Amino acid sequence: MGDIRPGPPQLRPGRASAHTNGASGSGSPHRSDSRPPQTPRGARPSDLIGRPGTTPPVPGRPTSFLLLGLPALLFALITWQVVADGPLVRLDERVSRALVHPDRASELLADLGDVQVAVPVLALALAFVAWRSRRTGTDRWWLPAVAAALVMALVPALIVPLKELTARHGTPVMPPGTGYYPSGHTATAVIAYGCATLLLLPRLRSAAARRVLLACCAALVLGVSFGLVRRGYHWPLDVVASWCLGAVLLSSLWLFLGRGTPGDEPE
Repeated sequence: MGDIRPGPPQLRPGRASAHTNGASGSGSPHRSDSRPPQTPRGARPSDLIGRPGTTPPVPGRPTSFLLLGLPALLFALITWQVVADGPLVRLDERVSRALVHPDRASELLADLGDVQVAVPVLALALAFVAWRSRRTGTDRWWLPAVAAALVMALVPALIVPLKELTARHGTPVMPPGTGYYPSGHTATAVIAYGCATLLLLPRLRSAAARRVLLACCAALVLGVSFGLVRRGYHWPLDVVASWCLGAVLLSSLWLFLGRGTPGDEPE
């Protein structure tokens, strides 16, 4: 009993001592040695002010190529076939003859691609997004709306010269003339409804609401495209080419908004 002395407990040699020494040697309170942490959060690099985690994902080169390169290559291929009157054009004409059946329903669907219909929808979305961003105090609140408006302005700037250069004739149900490639109505629908969708998506609360918005956009674009071909206003390749051109423009806008502008969080 004479050996028992009051005082703080002493560390016993063995694994506990080794654990403590390892932790002090590594300089990290989370691990007992110098090996990198194995948890997903610990393995991520810190941000600019030292907090763990990563910034939101940014599309890399493979994604950018899929979004921009492939549609651009397909558009170039179709344009070359139209100018050269290649075999793809002859196939296009056979498909058109099988699909053309002018009726009132196809005409109404095609009218959804009119500038007088599609652009006001985009204008309402631009006004709402600008108002919402300004009300929430977002930096550069005007930038997404201005960027989308500029993309919309590119449609006639690109379509009109392409119509002049390709000088493609219309389908048999249309009056004689040229300037049908690519489809201006399709491009207007893709850009107007697509830009509105891209601006509104981050401001919707639920995944279900975002899916509904995407479905509505796709339905409008496909409806316009079907109506144009069914009514005989355009060849199918005219429509597909405008899809490709619209994909390049919308992808460019999406990449710009994702990298350069902060989105306001839904309430």
